[in-house]
Amino acid sequence: MKPTVPNSLRQNPKISAFVLGLVVAIVATALETFRLRYANYLVYTDSTIDFWNGINPYTQDFVDAHGRYFLYTPVFSVLYLPIAVLPKWLGPFVWNLCNYSLFALSVFTLPKQYDDYKLKIFLSLLLILEQSVFPFQMNIVVAYCFLFAYSLLERGHGFWAVCLIMVSTMTKVYGVVELLLLFAYPKPWRRLFYAFAIGVLLALSPALKTGLDGLLPCYQNWWNMLAQHQTDTYYVSLLYAWPLRYLLTHYRIIQLLMVGFVVVTFFWQHRRWGDFRFRATVLAVLMGWIIVFGDSSETHTYLIALSGYMLWYYLQESHTLTDKVLFWAMFVFFGIVPVDLFVPKDIHGFLNGTLYIDVYLYSLAWVRMCYDLWRR
Repeated sequence: MKPTVPNSLRQNPKISAFVLGLVVAIVATALETFRLRYANYLVYTDSTIDFWNGINPYTQDFVDAHGRYFLYTPVFSVLYLPIAVLPKWLGPFVWNLCNYSLFALSVFTLPKQYDDYKLKIFLSLLLILEQSVFPFQMNIVVAYCFLFAYSLLERGHGFWAVCLIMVSTMTKVYGVVELLLLFAYPKPWRRLFYAFAIGVLLALSPALKTGLDGLLPCYQNWWNMLAQHQTDTYYVSLLYAWPLRYLLTHYRIIQLLMVGFVVVTFFWQHRRWGDFRFRATVLAVLMGWIIVFGDSSETHTYLIALSGYMLWYYLQESHTLTDKVLFWAMFVFFGIVPVDLFVPKDIHGFLNGTLYIDVYLYSLAWVRMCYDLWRR
């Protein structure tokens, strides 16, 4: 009997693209789970179980046992509990497939101005998305929280947007920068109050286990682990790239200067707050800043930065030759080169790990977006 393709797949390329990626995500999750190569998932799960058992997961013993750090806030251990209690054969599938699906949904529900580009955006990000699915990365969650919050703000649902921003902020910190965008929408001070109130509630949530007396020491343990991790190795961000790594001793100053430029430019250009393209560009620049100047960025983490970049790129009325070259070069160096199936690991290590070509390419794109943000 000749196999047939359902009409929904043939007639809707978005569904086809989603299903294709979903199949890859299922296969990747199965391979890593059944081969017991799901270390990141175990870090999330074991740290959560430890937290609820009264064991501090922010210790060198935890690092030695799992081969990696647990860097998320105590709030993460509260929110992640429903997945942590699932059987070890089921939890990885729930985590990966839900995150993959929610990321796809965050792209396909972008504001109507992106209707002609949503499929292109999803396909442009699919390879790096699958690279994040394979090792059970958290950055998928951060990326779709940014995108969902942005879409909610554009649709006038400020409270729910703020909820997502604060969930992202209180688990991985990154999301806090999206609060700047609130000033470009109605009632920013009310929404900032919502953000403060939600942030306080989330910050207090670990007290359900630790009690109020144990809350501050719990956060102190997390902060100490962050400091230890930051000095542990080199990462995939601009200030770790040769020869700029000599600036690492001043990395906080550089981070603040760069975000200060974005904030000052945002308020200086307040007359453009009503421009949809301007708001999207601000978001893209912020999503890029947290990664390209990040303390612990990895190749997978650029899913966040590239998601923002796609918001900017596909809204341009025309693309210069430089824009096109940067776009396709980043597609190659972030999407194809890191995949062992396409490029041998040694070559990938030399191109991106030694020469940092991927970091420099994105840094050029970030500067290009900043120029677009700055000019009137």
